[in-house]
Amino acid sequence: MLTRSSRYLTLVVVFAFVAMLGMNAHVSAADPVNLTISAGGNELKWITDTIKPAFEKKMADAGTPVVVNPLDNSNITDAKQQIALDLKAGQGSDLFSFDGFWLPEFVDGGLIKPLDELVGPETADWEGWAQIPESIKTILAYNGKTYGIPRGTDARVIWYNKDIIEKAGYDRDTFQPKSWAELLDAARKIKETSPDVTPFQLNAGTAMGEATTLQGYTMALLGAGHHVYDFDQKKWIVSSPAILDTLNLYNTIYNTDGLGDTRWQLVKNGRDLSFQAFSQGKVGMLVEGDYLWRSILIPNGGDFAMADRDTKVGFAKMPAEEPGKGFRGQDFVTVSGGTGFIINPNTKAAKEAWALLTFMYSKDELTELQKLEPRIRPRLDVPVVGDPVMSKMVTEVLPLTTIRPQLPSYSKVSEQIQLMTERVVSGEMTPQQAMDAYAKAVTEIVGADNAITLN
Repeated sequence: MLTRSSRYLTLVVVFAFVAMLGMNAHVSAADPVNLTISAGGNELKWITDTIKPAFEKKMADAGTPVVVNPLDNSNITDAKQQIALDLKAGQGSDLFSFDGFWLPEFVDGGLIKPLDELVGPETADWEGWAQIPESIKTILAYNGKTYGIPRGTDARVIWYNKDIIEKAGYDRDTFQPKSWAELLDAARKIKETSPDVTPFQLNAGTAMGEATTLQGYTMALLGAGHHVYDFDQKKWIVSSPAILDTLNLYNTIYNTDGLGDTRWQLVKNGRDLSFQAFSQGKVGMLVEGDYLWRSILIPNGGDFAMADRDTKVGFAKMPAEEPGKGFRGQDFVTVSGGTGFIINPNTKAAKEAWALLTFMYSKDELTELQKLEPRIRPRLDVPVVGDPVMSKMVTEVLPLTTIRPQLPSYSKVSEQIQLMTERVVSGEMTPQQAMDAYAKAVTEIVGADNAITLN
């Protein structure tokens, strides 16, 4: 028979044991943190098949369970507007894709927050920053603050159809015009030898939006000698001989010599029409980013899949107007944009979102993404593998690049660039008239103290 003290001791032990079991049960039954992340295409597949299971296991092993919920954003027609609406409503995914040139507008509107403010100062200690060049970091940086991790960057070139170029009398594998004169001469020869083909596509007009500014106008303007913005004087260049030369190039292509399809520059789906025609062998040369190669024309799965892409498509660098006349005295020019992922300031799990983001952009996980979609990634220790064309762009084109001005007024200036080119290709204005109208409009946008004319 147990004594009173023995019974008391037994009860204490039992209660302690039950309490311990309950505590352990609480730990093991802890509700996981749910993270949503929006993506599309190969990236969505990568997140779903690779990142989600690996990250969830890592966090579970650490005793901080997380469930990753990938969301498909591929059907969103206006991503920028949707993100803005979500953020204003305090909604949206915990992590979402974001274009770097939207930054000034979203930051100044108070819609997003820098990483150090949202997550903490430890974001500066991530090992990956040491592998990301400063020029790529700036894609998601504004006013000295970092807002996310870039996916990487891109570069723009002249994509050409090898069969059409060869028929025009050029070597199909080494075609490389060294001036605008040589470029236009090639377009004229294509017109002569392949009359059913559009010789040259250089984006113009308001319907193509930013594709006009970056793929079209800026690529030409850089070749004429300067950028849209003077980074030394910190002023917008609103009038210059280079701008006039660029508009005269558009006039030659679309009006004087009829080397491009004017309609594509004016209709809403004009860019898609140019992609479709290129994929069908109906365009000789098209100025576009590596996006065309790695996404649009993919033989199995591209929006305008081209089964014979690897044997029929080549690229040439965009030449300066004359050798040595390009931006920074270059013979060839290009410009880069970039996107990445940022953390929603409305998230209730900022630190877990940061953990997921840095896991995604670790060397090993990015290498897995390269197997699905080889492209220029942010980390120098993650090479482009299995794609000689993309590898060549990294070594030969990327060193020539510059980026868009990360300034609040850029988007409005860009709209004026699009309008200026449209006025020329449509025949509404002469190049001089269009430049004068542009100079007046941009000066009103940025202020007279922030605009300059070059002679």
